Amino acid sequence: MPPTHPKRRVTRLAIVGAGRLGAAFTHALAATDEITVAGPLRRGAHVPDADAVLLCVPDTEIANAAAAVSPGPLVGHCSGATGLEPLAPHEAFSLHPLMTVTADGADFAGATAAIDGSTERATDFAGYLAGKIGLEPIHVQAADRPAYHAAASIASNFLITLEAAAERLAATAGIQRGMLVPLVRATVENWAALGPAQALTGPVARGDEATLARQRQAVADRTPDLLTLFDSLTEATRALAAGSRLA
Repeated sequence: MPPTHPKRRVTRLAIVGAGRLGAAFTHALAATDEITVAGPLRRGAHVPDADAVLLCVPDTEIANAAAAVSPGPLVGHCSGATGLEPLAPHEAFSLHPLMTVTADGADFAGATAAIDGSTERATDFAGYLAGKIGLEPIHVQAADRPAYHAAASIASNFLITLEAAAERLAATAGIQRGMLVPLVRATVENWAALGPAQALTGPVARGDEATLARQRQAVADRTPDLLTLFDSLTEATRALAAGSRLA
């Protein structure tokens, strides 16, 4: 493990990576005090005066980007699934915001950030950066990173896939995407407030097998490629509903 330098303050941060996340972090941190932010910089940019470098680059580019940084500063990445190994031999940290960053930027306030560090100082700095832009840091170790990131993918990426399926089937009945939006928003809010057991509604929760059979036939007739997904989700929902009734 690299040595710590508790008396060396971090006052100058360079952000490398000019994509959505690099731009959002630069914008959010530029408004803070105590630290000067340079960026977002292109990969390979020279950062001789930085006390810390935050790499907002694709996971496959972390090791190359870290290797381009001269020894001395703390070096961190923003990957949710990656450990600290690609940052060696630097004193390393990671900071992954548990939220989606769009082309319009992001308001980080109130979201969670998964952090880690190769030293106490590096971990503390990751938590400091998170707190500066309103993120709530939580320490997620390397062994837990794949599970953490898979959960994030299910909650975000897979939700989009699911809504795309709903949108396709709805279109066969003349229903547009915007008409589904209030339903989706209310469902997410109910899940957030009540948890899955209390938020679950619909024919599976009611045990209405006749309605489920009609739904399944409609999927088979109109979007047959979605039938396997429908069946899998029906079984998973049955399990959830059964657990809710037993609880």
